[in-house]
Amino acid sequence: MSNPPTEFYSAERWQNWIDRIDDEEIDPEDEDSARLLLNLQDDTAIAVAKIVSAYDDDIIDQDDALEEIAKVREIVLDEVEIDDEEKRMLVDGVQTSLVCVFFAAEEYVAGGPAEEGSVSDYLGAAADAEAEEDLDAALGYAAQAGTRIIDGEELDMTIAEELEYGLVTEWINGLDSLQSAMSDPEVVEEDDE
Repeated sequence: MSNPPTEFYSAERWQNWIDRIDDEEIDPEDEDSARLLLNLQDDTAIAVAKIVSAYDDDIIDQDDALEEIAKVREIVLDEVEIDDEEKRMLVDGVQTSLVCVFFAAEEYVAGGPAEEGSVSDYLGAAADAEAEEDLDAALGYAAQAGTRIIDGEELDMTIAEELEYGLVTEWINGLDSLQSAMSDPEVVEEDDE
């Protein structure tokens, strides 16, 4: 179990997405642009889901799984080289959504799914913590929700509609990508339109 069977994600793959965003006209109101940004997010969530699945299937051990998650996190959360400020902000939004995905995966691999409470309980606690400006606690609760999602519990996206827009709603967006990736971990092709 010491060597992962494949590379789960690469800096080149991430950069290909970034280059594509940099080269295209991006309008967040446009369906194709929105899909491109969602594909960027989903592609990363799929990589994380594959690492967690490899761990669950005893293909890689805990240390390797945590190391692989950390590698993907470092690639994805690194500062992006895009001249266009609006595009950079849009990619930053994707990165923000994915922060919780990485923490949830790490929590899951390190300690399994959260034992008490449901996805919506944890997300409600995250929103309350965000309202009190305790962002570390908010991320912790959102990550606990993510461990439940990895374990198969359903994320009801209507919870995001009930919350004031902020970091928790961004993280819920990322958890939605994680949920999709866990149920159908197909690779998003970089040149899909």
